[in-house]
Amino acid sequence: QVQLVESGGGLVQPGGSLRLSCAASGSISRINAMGWYRQAPGKQRELVASDGGNTNYADSVKGRFTIFRDNAKRTVYLQMISLKPEDTAVYYCNALVTTTRGLPGTYWGQGTQVTVSS
Repeated sequence: QVQLVESGGGLVQPGGSLRLSCAASGSISRINAMGWYRQAPGKQRELVASDGGNTNYADSVKGRFTIFRDNAKRTVYLQMISLKPEDTAVYYCNALVTTTRGLPGTYWGQGTQVTVSS
């Protein structure tokens, strides 16, 4: 089994910054790709940023959000700056991994709330 544990969410003012973390553990042979999704009330879940060798971003966050990983490639971060109220959502970490049994799988974190409000 694979576990993704997220942290770093909270309440910030518009224009503020926040860094989200996602640590992967369990029966992982390798992490092939990681990404961040978000879902706001009444809206469809959307991909915010991903890193599968190349990085890509939703148009709404380009220039403001940065995805990066640690040396062990077991933790992924989302650095968010110039936050806007429309960034308010539950943010979910996602990982595409190859398990120690040689099987591919997609796993999700528990979600962390980001609220941007004055």
